[in-house]
This record gives sequence, structure tokens and C-alpha cells, in this order.
Amino acid sequence: MMQLLQKQVTFAEFIDGKPDDARYELHNGVIIEMPQPLGQHENITGFTARKITVEFDRLNLPYSIPKQALVRSLGSESGYIPDVLLLNCPNLINEPLWANQSTVTQGDSIPLVIEVVSNNWRVDYLTKLRDYEEIGIPEYWIVDYLALGGIRYIGNPKQPTISIYSLINGEYQVRQFRENQRIISPTFPELNLTAQQIFQAGG
Repeated sequence: MMQLLQKQVTFAEFIDGKPDDARYELHNGVIIEMPQPLGQHENITGFTARKITVEFDRLNLPYSIPKQALVRSLGSESGYIPDVLLLNCPNLINEPLWANQSTVTQGDSIPLVIEVVSNNWRVDYLTKLRDYEEIGIPEYWIVDYLALGGIRYIGNPKQPTISIYSLINGEYQVRQFRENQRIISPTFPELNLTAQQIFQAGG
């Protein structure tokens, strides 16, 4: 479970005060210490980051995947550390918080973001989905390898699901992938990867 540190703070206070030796996010002014992920969670995160890196390197795109950069919606006191954050490096010069706070706020800087679901699945399916859409992030994956999400998100019976949200006319539209279905990524249409390969990463 996430541990909440209840004092309400601004994003600037959060940046100035958070320790470097632990992972924290800010959710509507509340600092949340993120738990140590499960091993399979880390396997999936590393696997998807590697596959995406290989693809953007093959295509010679000016992208990178940082270790702990934050994503912030400027209209809220929230900041998130996605499991995989793909950055469009040429746009970072337009980011007001990048140089001093390693924080991105613009959809043009973030072609793709991936969250691997943990017990706090509502944050990925509700809070982050809303904020990433508001920021204008073109593509958002929710990798629900343990089928923890609610039935209204992944269906009944629940099964491991990858939900890929694509920004169309300012709103997210979702496609879902299970078992041996090939992932369809708007950012990387030639990506040759199935849902099952992701779920079994490192297994």
C-alpha cells in the first residue's frame, strides 16, 4: 500500500523537501511514498523500457527514457513518476521546470507514458488517466498484469490486460490487448510485441 504523508504542500514545496533516497509522488497536494515494487512489476517495467528504447533507436528518434523525472499537470498540485516515461528531447527547452526540477508539463515533451498496475490501481485508471489526458500526452499504457483493475476497466472475468489510451481530439480513446494479441502503439506502429510477452517478462 501507498503511505500518505498527510500535510498538504505545494508542488514547489514538494520538490524542495522530498528526500533523494525514496520514491515520492504528489497527489493533489498530498505527498505519497511509493512502495517497493514487486519483482515482476520491475521485470515488466525494464522489459517495456528496453523494447521501446530499441525501437526509437532503430528509428533514430530524438527520445530518451529518464530514471526519475516527474510529470506534472500545471493546473494541479500533483507530480508523478511513471514506470516508463518517454521524452521528446528537442522540446525540453520549452519546459519551464525541466532544468532545475527534472519535471515535464507539456504533451509535446511526452510521446508515451506507461504505468504498471499495483494495488493502488484506481490511481492509474482514474487520477493519472485524467491528468495525462489534461496534459495532452498522446499515448498512455496501463499494464495490468495481475488483473487488479475494476471490472468496468478490464471486463468480466478479469484477466491480465494492457489498455492503450490514444489522445484523439483532446480525449483518450482506449484499445485493449490480452494474451497473444499484438500491441498496437500509435507512437510505434511497427513495434512487434504481444501482451503475453510483456506479462511474462523475466519469467
